[in-house]
Amino acid sequence: MISTSVFAQIGGQSIYSFIKVPVPARTAALGGSTICLKDDDVSLVLQNPASLNKLMSNKIQMSYINYVADINFYNLQYVKSVDSIGHFGFSLQNVNYGKFIESDEYGMQQGTFTANDYNLSLSYGNELDSLLSWGVNLKTIYSKFYTFSSIGNVVDAGITYKNRNKNFTVALVLSNFGYQWKSYSGNTIEKITPEFNFGLSKKLAKAPIRFLFNYDNINKWDLTYVNPNSSTATTDPFTGEEIKTSKFRTTSDKLFRHFLFGAELSPGKNFQLRIGYNYRRRKEMQLPDHGGMVGLSLGFGIKIKKFNVNYAFTKYHAAGNTSHISISTNLSNF
Repeated sequence: MISTSVFAQIGGQSIYSFIKVPVPARTAALGGSTICLKDDDVSLVLQNPASLNKLMSNKIQMSYINYVADINFYNLQYVKSVDSIGHFGFSLQNVNYGKFIESDEYGMQQGTFTANDYNLSLSYGNELDSLLSWGVNLKTIYSKFYTFSSIGNVVDAGITYKNRNKNFTVALVLSNFGYQWKSYSGNTIEKITPEFNFGLSKKLAKAPIRFLFNYDNINKWDLTYVNPNSSTATTDPFTGEEIKTSKFRTTSDKLFRHFLFGAELSPGKNFQLRIGYNYRRRKEMQLPDHGGMVGLSLGFGIKIKKFNVNYAFTKYHAAGNTSHISISTNLSNF
């Protein structure tokens, strides 16, 4: 009887958006982007294949996210370097959305079903010289929701400049450029939106701290979202005059939605503290009357014997918290 006033959610602007979620704990703790880092951490390859280097060789890492509701992320990574050929990486990611009750049109339960996303990534990287490196990721994506499934491929390509003498790193990455071979409906091919991302990091010369700055989505200026079904007032209900919006405020809001900030403190060789801030996440996910810690992320890394353990606490929404855990080791140590 009231169907004319009921609206479904608008949803995302592209498919396979799960591959944009920062799974590794270190990435999550630093605001969601670590394309401007290049060290022995194999998790960096997920976002920037140009970060591949020989320090990662024979390292393996497992990551887990206890996401919202019953959603869980799992990720496995491995890197191997081959002299005079380059560096190779492998990654397998699974997103499990939990169990759902299947019912007919009369509400009678028919059983249960599951929904999953999978991402198999093969990576290659090499150095152009002592400062420049490049790399590519080839990701094969398989998605299955109940009886609907989809298959697609996307490519990431990155280039990184790292000056070790000045502790300075700059990176430019094209991510998620690809095509859907099989759509969920079996008819219309759905859209995959690529992104150009820029990042830089600087470690202070006389302090054990590194700062990160990222500018995401260079290819799209306006990242704001306006709900066409919202009832936002454009005139003052008392005076009838038009409500004016500051042009400076609007422009600065659009600008800061591209920014991600992070800082990593290393008080000891085997211990790190991390903090990050994602302005866009805060603007999109905070409640109208309650911002809280939405957009903020915290984390730490610690080395215990032969294992590196990283943890991140991220606030995606006031309704819940998200924990990221990553454990890595060098198989050569065994």
